[in-house]
This record gives sequence, C-alpha cells and structure tokens, in this order.
Amino acid sequence: MNERQETFYTARLHPDETRRASIDTISSAADRRRWRNHAHVLTPEPQHVERDPFDDLAANLPPPTPNGSNEKPDESSGEDIDEDTGPRIGHQGPRTDATLGGNGNVPGPDIGDAEKEALAEPAQLPVPDRRHTVLPWRERIRHFTWTWFCLTMATGGIANVLYAVPFRFRGLYAIGVVFFLLNLFLFLFNVAMISMRFYFYPRTFRASFLHPTESLFIPAAIVSFGIIMMNVSQYGVGMVGNTTWLQHTMIVLFWVDCGLAVTFSLGIYLIMWSTTTFTINQMTPIWIFPAYPLLIIGPHAGSLAPKVEDPETALQIILGGYIIQGIGFLVSLMIYAAFIYRLMTQKLPKESLRPGMFISVGPSGFTIAGIVTMGQELPQVVPSDFMGAGNGELAGRVGMIMANFVGLWLWGLALWFFFISVGAHWSCARRGKMDFAMTWYSFVFPNTALTTSTFAVARALNGNRTIQYVGCAMTVALIMMWMFVVVMNIRAVLIHQILWPQKQEDRTEGGWKQQTADEQRRRMGDGGESAMERIVRTVSRSRALEAPNGSALPTRSQTDAGQRRRQWSFASNRDGR
Repeated sequence: MNERQETFYTARLHPDETRRASIDTISSAADRRRWRNHAHVLTPEPQHVERDPFDDLAANLPPPTPNGSNEKPDESSGEDIDEDTGPRIGHQGPRTDATLGGNGNVPGPDIGDAEKEALAEPAQLPVPDRRHTVLPWRERIRHFTWTWFCLTMATGGIANVLYAVPFRFRGLYAIGVVFFLLNLFLFLFNVAMISMRFYFYPRTFRASFLHPTESLFIPAAIVSFGIIMMNVSQYGVGMVGNTTWLQHTMIVLFWVDCGLAVTFSLGIYLIMWSTTTFTINQMTPIWIFPAYPLLIIGPHAGSLAPKVEDPETALQIILGGYIIQGIGFLVSLMIYAAFIYRLMTQKLPKESLRPGMFISVGPSGFTIAGIVTMGQELPQVVPSDFMGAGNGELAGRVGMIMANFVGLWLWGLALWFFFISVGAHWSCARRGKMDFAMTWYSFVFPNTALTTSTFAVARALNGNRTIQYVGCAMTVALIMMWMFVVVMNIRAVLIHQILWPQKQEDRTEGGWKQQTADEQRRRMGDGGESAMERIVRTVSRSRALEAPNGSALPTRSQTDAGQRRRQWSFASNRDGR
C-alpha cells in the first residue's frame, strides 16, 4: 500500500486522527485540499439525480485562476460559489491555491510547484453528444405525442386523392388500396404506441389534454379515424361482391364519426378556453385543428351517399354532411380573421412553425370537395315533395348549381392560402433552418384537400381537362412529398430530433412544465401526491417566511449539505467502533 492509499484509508477509518494531523502540519495542505473534495467525502452515499443528457458540462467549467490573483469569479457566469472554498464544479472539481489564499489578505499554504500545476489544471469533463446519448425506448415512448396521427392523416389523404383521379388505369385502384391498408396499419401502430405511453406514464394522459400545444393535435386521431372510414366507403362499399352488410355498417359508422367530430371539437376548444390564455403573437393556423374533424364529414358524406341504395337514407347523410361541414368551415373562417390579423401585426411565424401555415388550406379544400360531391348527388335522392309540393326536382338542381358555384368561389381562397404558405417557406427552406417536426405532414394532408377540390371543380365544370391535368400534377407532387416527409420522419427518430425530451409538442413552454420520469414514478398508485412530495410542497411554500429568531430558513441546497454531513458523521462513527 503506497502513501496515498494509506492516507485515504486513514481518512475513511480514522477521521479524527487525519483531522488533527492536517491541522498540526503545513506540509499536509495539498492532501487536505485533495481529500476535502474527494467524492466519498462529499457524498458518501450518493443518490441518483436525474441529469439532463443535453447539458454541456464543459460550458460550466470556470477558467483557471492565476496564483495570487485578486479577481473574483463572475457571479453572472452561473458557477456554484462556496463562501469558504471558492468555485466548484459539480462539488467535485479541483481547487487552485488562489481559491484558498488568493484574496490578497490571507496567504495560501506553501506547496510545491508540481502540486500547484496539478491542482490548477482544469478537469477535462466529457461533452455529451445528443446523437450518441442512449435513452431507453420506454423513456422515448413517453414523448410519443398525438402529433403522430398526422402521419395517418397524410397517408389516408393520399388514398383519398388516388380515388378521385379522373383518369383511371389498371393498377390505380390497387395503388389506392395499398395506401389505404398502409394507413390502417399505421393507425393501429399509433394507437398501440400512445396507449403504451399512457400505460407507462398515466399522468401524461391528462397532461396531454391540458398542454397548450399537444392538446391542439388530439383531434388528429379523430380525423384519422374519419379518413379511414371515408377510404372504406371509397374502396370497399359497392366495389367487390355483395357488400350490403358493409353498406349498413358504414352508415352506422358515419353517424358515429359525426358524433365524435362534434364532441371532440367542442371539448378541445372548451378545454383550451378554460385552461390556457393565448395572445395574438402566438397565433398560428394550428388553432383551426380542433375544427378539422368537422371538415372531414362533408367529403365522407359525398363518398358514401352515392353508394347507399335507400334514397331517404342517402338524403339524411347529405343533409347531415352539409350541417356539420358548415359548422367546421364557419369556425375556421373566424380563425382565418385572427390569422390574417396576426400576420399584419407580428409578421410571419418563426421557421419551425411555418409548416402549420398549410393547415389554412384545408378548410376551404375539404369544404369544396364535400359540398360539390354532395351537390352532384342531390337531384338523385331528393323526393318530389322536398321543400314543398312539386319542388323536389327544382330543389335538387338548384342545390347542385349553388354547390358548384360556392365550390368554385372557395377554390380561389384555397389557392390563395396555398401560395401564401409556399412563399412563407421559400426563405427558410433555402437557408436550411427547418428541423423536422411532425407538423411537416402539413405539407401533405391539407394539400390533399386542395387536390381533391381541384378534381371536384373540374367535375362541376363538365370535366374541364385543364383543371384535371393540374390536379394530376398535384397528385404526383403530393406522393413525392409524402415519401420525402416519411424518410425525414425515420431519420428524425434515428438522430433524436423527435421521440426525445423537449423535442416534441409535449415540451415545456408557456409556463407548462412536463414532469420527469422519476417524478412520475414517485407518484402514488392512486394518482395522488406521494408523502414526500407533500412535504416538499409544504416546505417550498414556507420558504417565504422567516424563522422565529429572524434568520431566513435554510435553502434546499443547505439542507442537503447538512444531510450529507450527518450521513458522513454517522458512517465515520460506525466505522470507528
């Protein structure tokens, strides 16, 4: 056993003798400084403390202080200053002789030059790399947010566009079915993953409804369900064999979809208006998102009604589609006004939020596709006494003509918002300032509405070839964009741009603070506070008060330091027996 090891074991087993020896001799100053900062002395029983893997530890290193300098550490640098021992790094860093005796009044102990250089040399702490940091998949699932349903919205939207293409060829139906089945698989995958998130971290379920951003994307699950129902009506009902049972099933599911759309749209807006205060500079078209489930009902009704054998049932579906589609579009129209006001007063949103601008294309696009396809079916389903005796045929034709003109009118509005959104992305896309987010699927899904509305307008104008060609070009561009975004999505998972702490819509913002995994695990099984959390909350509230003798209550760091000293004293006495 060499001299240094003997000194260490003496310090552990006989602390009193080591203390007396260090006081009586000056030559032990270096050993006294070394063992005073030893990890076992500072934290004999270190407890696990959750560390942010993105903290740059090297950024917290203090610059080396010259010997005998009168300079004091900069208080604004964020260093942990100890009044007795000077700056420390994580309570374990080396201390220079300037921190012991370099204040100009008390000279430091006389030690060798080699020991001075060893003590003055700053510690070389590793800088963690986010791309190489390992995080368990269970912890990554914790950040699987509702925005992942934007993937299923976009995939189902592609299947919807392929069904609306007027130029049919062999294999087009099969391609659409492939996208439909892929979307069904992705929807089940999303449901399983977000269910695992809520199972492993139960409190995140309620938190997702109260978060100012993530709550806006909860309707994405309902929109995905509505898109799947619409795809079933398109690719299943009346396409293969006797599908009478499927027809009746889809009629029931249509009304279920209507109920879910109205319930979630009203519920999310009520939660937002009850728990969160928004300002105009925070406004983005994502505020329209809770109305999106309503905007899918019209196209769904337009796809299902022509395949329903009973005219009365088909008319009920069309009327229900007009009512709910009108609610969704008018709510979106009012939010349009706030969006324009925000652009006039606050300029464009920051780069990471600009993909959400394409959401403003969706309300007009889906409304056009819905009212035009429903209007085309009106003359075939209205009874002869509809809106008065003998007015049935007239009412059906007038309704179809009005739907065509309103669709043509709104088509211009959708194109206007589309070009505004494209122009807003031109500058930031050229500079490469956009990191991937799940909102990138806004490049696809709202524009599927614009494409289907383009085909609907061409149909209303007796199959205008030019508009149909434009729609086909948009279809090809949409499929290419969908592939690009999916590849970027996979890449973002691998390089930790998503499914990572503080990287998705569940991040801390606007006063909202996400709980850590350890905080969640310390909760009681019934979802309440643990006893320790109640104690901490009580102590935190009492810090503003003063002790009876007028002195301030100890801070949490002082209390932890005292606890460590008591633990060390207990361990020393136990070892000394």
